[in-house]
Amino acid sequence: GSSYAEFTSIPSTYQHLQIRGIARTDRTGSPAQDAFRITFNNDTTTVYAHHYLLGDGSSATAGANTTRANILLDGVSNNSATSGVFGAFVIDVLDYASSSKYKTMRHLSGWDNNGSGSIWFESGLWQSSNAVTSIKLVPNGGTNILQYSSFALYGVK
Repeated sequence: GSSYAEFTSIPSTYQHLQIRGIARTDRTGSPAQDAFRITFNNDTTTVYAHHYLLGDGSSATAGANTTRANILLDGVSNNSATSGVFGAFVIDVLDYASSSKYKTMRHLSGWDNNGSGSIWFESGLWQSSNAVTSIKLVPNGGTNILQYSSFALYGVK
């Protein structure tokens, strides 16, 4: 396990970035899920915004959070989920190398715990025109990412 996952020294040779992963944190409690706080270039000032749509099989919820210090990636399972249950996610960071506009991202994530769980569609905004050179994911409620979690960064031409 680790207290965070981070991609550093990201080259500016692609149009977009994609992160694919599965994860589980050491948080406990109900519901059996956690989230990641995502930041770019170690910027933790309140220049982020986050929008979400959540479905859990019986209801749907939508909302937004502005002037945040990070973007949330919900739908990651925690240590109260059945053993071996991980949340899965795909994150797209659009036009990450541009120095002329704010950065946007979208992600789809979710987990299933034998019929319970949730699916999240979320978007985020980093109000900075700086190119993204690093991305950090920190568990929101737990303190560690558990063993067998996996994160992969891809460049998209």
